[in-house]
Amino acid sequence: MSDPDRARKRAVVMQPDDGASYWQPVPANGYAQPKLTPDRTGFDGMSMGYQTIAAHSRVREHSHDKQVELQICFRGQGRVMVDGESHPLRPGTACFLGYDVKHEIVNDSDDELVMLWVIAPAGLEDFFAAIGRERRPGQAAPQPFARPTDVIAIERGMGMQDTK
Repeated sequence: MSDPDRARKRAVVMQPDDGASYWQPVPANGYAQPKLTPDRTGFDGMSMGYQTIAAHSRVREHSHDKQVELQICFRGQGRVMVDGESHPLRPGTACFLGYDVKHEIVNDSDDELVMLWVIAPAGLEDFFAAIGRERRPGQAAPQPFARPTDVIAIERGMGMQDTK
């Protein structure tokens, strides 16, 4: 069955604690919550979720050569670096990141920064699972932990390009 047929007349509603959640390694710390993913929606064309970036942490600079990404600041504040230019992030800030656009999210505040992300085609959820550790709602954050030693290979296998 083709992808559009699998998604035809299909609706998915998820509550805040529904679905997978993964603690993320340094330097982001925090956690990722993939929500609307192909295994739930039947549609491989995109996925959506949230990423919570711990205080004084960051998502390191990277780009996507096979995906476009939308990011919306949902809670907290910080800045997004896009091709070396700094832009403030606050609730409601929206970013479109096309193919090969270098970007980095910086939380330089004392509070968590929560970003909603949509990526097309899907796949970011697989990255979070590959580098993270399973998280349960309400669970205390673990001590910061290192990224997998093969994180660059994981990224490249998923269409991401580490730029540093």
